[in-house]
Amino acid sequence: MLFRVLRKEAVADLFGLLAESNRMVAPVQSGLDCLGSPLYAFKEVTDYYEISLTYTTTKIPAKKFFMPFRETMATFIVAGKDWTKKIDLNIDRPFVVFGMHACDINALNKLDKVLLGNFYPMPYYAAKRKNMFIVGIDCVPQPYCFCRSMGADTALHGFDIFLTDLGDHYFVEILSDAAFNFLRQLSVSEPAESDHALYVKTVSAKNNKFSVRVDTTDLTKILDMEFQSEVWEKWGKQCLSCGTCANVCPTCYCYGVDESVGLDLSRATKTKLLYSCNLIDFAEIAGGHNFRPESHSRLKYRYYHKHRGFVEAYEEALCVGCGRCGEACLAGITVPEVIASVRDQES
Repeated sequence: MLFRVLRKEAVADLFGLLAESNRMVAPVQSGLDCLGSPLYAFKEVTDYYEISLTYTTTKIPAKKFFMPFRETMATFIVAGKDWTKKIDLNIDRPFVVFGMHACDINALNKLDKVLLGNFYPMPYYAAKRKNMFIVGIDCVPQPYCFCRSMGADTALHGFDIFLTDLGDHYFVEILSDAAFNFLRQLSVSEPAESDHALYVKTVSAKNNKFSVRVDTTDLTKILDMEFQSEVWEKWGKQCLSCGTCANVCPTCYCYGVDESVGLDLSRATKTKLLYSCNLIDFAEIAGGHNFRPESHSRLKYRYYHKHRGFVEAYEEALCVGCGRCGEACLAGITVPEVIASVRDQES
């Protein structure tokens, strides 16, 4: 990893260089909530001055650009005795995510393990992921995020450039050849000792701002012991089974496939749809049998996948602690409260 220092006004030039041959996706203010606070979302942009690099957290992650909610996997066209099959990976050119926080970068790293590194990689995800350039940026901890507890408050890989705000300039971490070549065209400089000291001070100050913590010590063992705990029924009664948590989660990847055939049998389409394990029909099979008909069972298995099964498979939790699920939950269910109750602690 290389380190450089970049003047703040030069970030617009960096955006311009990247935008010459790439689609640009970045956080922008998309509205106001009921209290008048700004709402942010990742959107495709063409103007650097549309971007809000000081955003808090986007309500929905950038996942829709590499795992869209609805995606056509294949189409089939029949003409007489002949038929053709078309597979579209749904990406026409590389794109840049400009201004991604560490928790969302770590979410991508986790998805990579499942969707790229498994025995059966997902080609639709891979095509987008391998044509993606990421410019990360530091953040200010929010009252609902606990990414430090999940080890996702800093990103060590999965990005090309990472910017940390040091006042009138950025401390730049460079992780790819492409990033180095882009930055060579700008007026960057070697960081001085004072820059290193200021960086350490800035990171330390950020760490002190985390107000929510989750105790993950021996959590997988505790989850094994508390599989039949009554706390799951308590949270299940509160859960609305609406799937909002999966919709805003940067690491949920469950999906279903819909196959539709035209009435004249001339055309068919196979479509992938993101889904949620909290929805009532998630575990329903042919014949109408449902393996998880009760809300507490579905909620429990979602937590066991995030904090137990994924840990066993990849030695890390699937949750990155962004807090989006708790903030968006219509029933007020949050990960810190659920984990604390399983540990028999007050949240």
